[in-house]
Amino acid sequence: MIVAEIFTQGKGGKIIGFDINGHANTAPHGYDIYCAGISSLSQSAFLCIQKHLKKDFDGDFSDGHLKMKLKTPPDELTEAVFQTMLIGIKEIANIGPKIVKVKITPTDL
Repeated sequence: MIVAEIFTQGKGGKIIGFDINGHANTAPHGYDIYCAGISSLSQSAFLCIQKHLKKDFDGDFSDGHLKMKLKTPPDELTEAVFQTMLIGIKEIANIGPKIVKVKITPTDL
């Protein structure tokens, strides 16, 4: 199962990061559309925050795991990137609710 934990700034606040963990295991490595979809969405958000918006964050990237958390308060641009990622992940979770789980976690920077 893939678990997408989304960190928000307090309850109902802007997104400050995410932790994507796990594998779908619905096809051989490299052919799993669930893993490919979630990976594409989360890696695109990660790279946009890093390379385009040049925001400072803590991150971890390893096989089956991608985590990032902003070090500074979120703004409208980071929110747009994170929300776009979240909308895509939720759509994939709707298709495969036993394969992808979305968890929203209120937290602080």
